[in-house]
Amino acid sequence: MKRRTKALLRWAAIPAAAALLLSACETATPYQPRVRGNQVSGGYSEQRIEANRYRVSFLGNSLTSRERVENYLLYRSAELTRQAGYDGFTMVARATDPHMRTTGYRTGPYGYWSPYWRYRYGGFWHYWDPWGPDPFWGDTLDVQTVTNYEASAEIVMFRGRHPNDPMSFDANEVLRNLGPTIQLPERR
Repeated sequence: MKRRTKALLRWAAIPAAAALLLSACETATPYQPRVRGNQVSGGYSEQRIEANRYRVSFLGNSLTSRERVENYLLYRSAELTRQAGYDGFTMVARATDPHMRTTGYRTGPYGYWSPYWRYRYGGFWHYWDPWGPDPFWGDTLDVQTVTNYEASAEIVMFRGRHPNDPMSFDANEVLRNLGPTIQLPERR
């Protein structure tokens, strides 16, 4: 019996080590375009609506704070404004949406992941209950809620001095003030 328990513990250590290794590699979403194949998920995207009007968004992963997502949205809006030859932009619509998902997994009495729905023990059928532990086995259910943010805005670009509007920004000032906080992706 001891040999079987040691073998189970040894096999249980492999997924735990892999999860630890993967979590060490995770980083917050850097300032990057949102395309498939990026090393880190998320990034910015834009859609041109009119000559001086764009819809801009930035999606962060679960390690990217709401403040950083909103700053990257402002920075991308300022970059687009300068690239189009304008001096500033006004945000006519703006939103930051949290995307939440809840994950859960069951751990057995020996600490390993146990994906079962129904099993037979002691002449009785037992059912896996996703809302609580099975008191017979001493299982626990580990539930985590993960949140990532997506900020989006519709911007209208202008030339000259910006109007006396709290939602209007000078593109050069935004680039100068937020530039030092921008984290670019690591080169492979």
